[in-house]
Amino acid sequence: MVGKMSIFARVEHQGKARYATVDTGNRTFHELEGGLFDTPVPTGRVIGFDEAKLLVPCEPTKVLAVGLNYKSHLGSRPAPANPEIFYKPVTCLQNPGDPIVVPSDAQDCHFEGELVIVIGKTLRNASIEEAAAGVFGATCGNDVSDRNWQRGPNADRQWWRAKGCDTFGPLGPWIVTGLNYGDLALQTRVNGDVLQEQRTSDLLFNVHETISFLSRYLTLTPGDVLYTGTPGNTRRMLPGDTVEIELEGIGILSNPVLAA
Repeated sequence: MVGKMSIFARVEHQGKARYATVDTGNRTFHELEGGLFDTPVPTGRVIGFDEAKLLVPCEPTKVLAVGLNYKSHLGSRPAPANPEIFYKPVTCLQNPGDPIVVPSDAQDCHFEGELVIVIGKTLRNASIEEAAAGVFGATCGNDVSDRNWQRGPNADRQWWRAKGCDTFGPLGPWIVTGLNYGDLALQTRVNGDVLQEQRTSDLLFNVHETISFLSRYLTLTPGDVLYTGTPGNTRRMLPGDTVEIELEGIGILSNPVLAA
């Protein structure tokens, strides 16, 4: 749903986490008092970009993700009949700028650049229209995945570590409201090389369809996040790499890769 565009961040300043609106032109954060989904009030405090650290932009109770949601990522696999949903643990989330830490026994750890939707209302059995109205905003995400644990010769039965290790869910840099989430340019770069490039209009199941489907079975609550799927091909990340996910109208999520 297209509406008023606003930018919200969660930052650490003087040892305290706080929400703020973002003025990208003047490179300032404007502190808010109260929860992000409870009509927060400006405090009047202005914080420079260089005075604060960006944090994961919200505090979800659930991190959900969609697999196989771009035709370009399916390869020879058949398209799913419904959105293929899986969980990532909340503890996988990583701040913008902080490292993706590859476990010492991970063998094939890939990036997955994605549009991530932030839920703004409690949703249960939501229609498409109710799902659209329940979207708060969007941000950039990286659904880091170890392919060996996911589908190698000795793959785990569940994706608990393939997609759920600590730091395997970078999210940010901030949340933008009021965009047409169904048609944004998505690009993933590793060390400056463009490795993924597609528009979110190519999603097999769009944002509102997926949220409506999810809400038949799960109650979605404000702050929950939905990684909507990755396009094209992915490849292994190596320690020393820098991965950037850029979404039109939102910004760039950048994380270095480190070995554990």
